[in-house]
Amino acid sequence: MGKNGQWDSSVSFIFAMIGAAVGLGNIWRFSYVLYSNGGGSFFIPYLIAIAIMGVPFLILEYGVGFSFKKSFSTILRQINPKFEIFAWILVIFVFIVTIYYMVILGWDLVYLGSSIHFDWGLDAADYFVNSVGGSSNLLDAYSFIAPTTVAVILLWIVLWFISHRDVEKGIGKVSKILIPSLFIIMGIIIVYALTLPGAGVGINVLLSPDWAKLLDVNIWLAAFAQIIFSLSMGQAIALTYASYLPDKSRLIDNVLVVVASNSLFEICTAFGVFSILGYMSVTGGTPMVQLVTEGTGLVFIVFPMIFNIMGPIGRILAPMLFLSILFAGITSALGFFEPMLNTTSDKLGWSRKKTSTVLSIVGCAFSLILTCGISSYLVGIIDSFVNEFGILLLIGIQCIIFAWFYGVDRFLPVLNEYSTFKVGKKWVFIIKYLLPCVLFFIWIIGIVNLFTTSKPFEIIVDLVIIILVIVFAVIFTRIKPAED
Repeated sequence: MGKNGQWDSSVSFIFAMIGAAVGLGNIWRFSYVLYSNGGGSFFIPYLIAIAIMGVPFLILEYGVGFSFKKSFSTILRQINPKFEIFAWILVIFVFIVTIYYMVILGWDLVYLGSSIHFDWGLDAADYFVNSVGGSSNLLDAYSFIAPTTVAVILLWIVLWFISHRDVEKGIGKVSKILIPSLFIIMGIIIVYALTLPGAGVGINVLLSPDWAKLLDVNIWLAAFAQIIFSLSMGQAIALTYASYLPDKSRLIDNVLVVVASNSLFEICTAFGVFSILGYMSVTGGTPMVQLVTEGTGLVFIVFPMIFNIMGPIGRILAPMLFLSILFAGITSALGFFEPMLNTTSDKLGWSRKKTSTVLSIVGCAFSLILTCGISSYLVGIIDSFVNEFGILLLIGIQCIIFAWFYGVDRFLPVLNEYSTFKVGKKWVFIIKYLLPCVLFFIWIIGIVNLFTTSKPFEIIVDLVIIILVIVFAVIFTRIKPAED
């Protein structure tokens, strides 16, 4: 593998892949998606989405990465030089995810520090706006939030420190420490949450099935979207990590372990989240419908309100929650950072250390732009656009390139050789026909929703992202590879 090294075992790879998959979306997104899309009945489209999209596409990514053992841009260039630009567009989009993801981790680090003395006080919403950057007033774009700025710089230093080393000594070693720690901390939170007064009320609200919703196409779209975001599908992370695998790896077995771990984590976390919301509803007299929210509102506003009324146990649970989010976020950020790092290093012939240093400086500079007063608003705009427009489209394009132009059948021997579970004609059918249709359908609906609900400022931000991504993708594509 040369300058990037390889995993010393499949264990390192599995922990790194679980780390890349298990992130903020599992902790604060899944419970809301489950609740708002039919409760218990949502598990039917959720499991179907895993079976016909999550597992098959990850198997494809593992097969591509392991077969070629090269960077994403080199792989597409070898299939057809005209395809290389798609690789650069994707890894730049994923690098943008790293940039705003580090800002969200910055907010979490601020809250981790604040959880020691409950600095958010009685008005958690006001604290989020003024001490983190939760305003949507464009006039606040010119003011920078010092705690968030400092936190983001510290986190980029941590990301650089881990990523500039060989994959086993950096990502592998850290993942083997952080992922078990994350599961233990979250396990303690969930078990305690289930014992709270009102926990049963919360879980009942979460799981109450609405069978009629299964006839609503949006519920199915939500299930497929959740799997895409939750497993970090098609973002060249699995492909890049698989390229570092040693020979005789059981690829399909590894996919099943990662997918099962990811789903188990997010389902159990949803039980914990709704147990805590049920407690707040029963003891605080607040209706559940007013408490249930997704993303930053849940973690940075609702939870601090709940911790305030929990008494001494809240003082313990609050730091544990924000620490678990930090651990989940760091391992995911390493995954988002790796495709750009590997691809750039390979293209320019730079050492891993040099590439990591340059990209960390560039990434940190862009992240700092997002630590202004409208930090949360900007991150929300960028997150929606990058995922719903960019990455989703490129997953579909990858399906077509690997299935139709390269030939998906060519991956069957390497996938099946050492795996306990085998794939065959059904898997080929899913990758060639079913998956591209589903992905493009989801993409078209997402684009219509995105642009019909966007404000002028949001469309301007989206256009700026498109221009930057295309310009840099063209530049990188035109650079002569170092190997030539």
